[in-house]
Amino acid sequence: MTRTLSFIALLLMASPAAAQNFQSTTLIDKAVAGFTGHAIGESGGARTAVDTRLKLTTCPMVSLNWRTDSHDSVVVTCTDPQWRIFVPVMMPARPAPAATPAAAPVAAAKAAIVIKRGDPVTVVAGDGGFSVTRDGIATTDAAAGARVLIRVQDGKPPIQAIAVEPGKAMIPGAE
Repeated sequence: MTRTLSFIALLLMASPAAAQNFQSTTLIDKAVAGFTGHAIGESGGARTAVDTRLKLTTCPMVSLNWRTDSHDSVVVTCTDPQWRIFVPVMMPARPAPAATPAAAPVAAAKAAIVIKRGDPVTVVAGDGGFSVTRDGIATTDAAAGARVLIRVQDGKPPIQAIAVEPGKAMIPGAE
């Protein structure tokens, strides 16, 4: 009888309900694909899916950033509970460098900032026939199309959105 109860307890611990205490690697894969704009295995997308054997504590809101300016990997971070993983990105083949004239003008250094740190921002999320908005305060500067962190609730980590215009940002993947 004791052996049977031990076996049942072992089965319950290995059940999908127990596995739900961990962050879904599929959701991380989808977030990375939305962040990079490319699917897994495509040039510019994640090299492979996140290892399903990872047992990360469930995170209510992950933050995604490029590890370096060369966009060689995405850093997926959770602030509460605290964890961080790096997802390697397939780099596109680089063309041979072209000769540039010595007097060639330098391209615009930075795009115009549309949201500045401290600005009030309306964050929009929606799909199809509905949308949800939330007001917050920008914690970083951003040009149109760039990522911006917005604090919508004191004591909670900021959310990540895409700057659209002054005072407006969209949640990635929710257009």
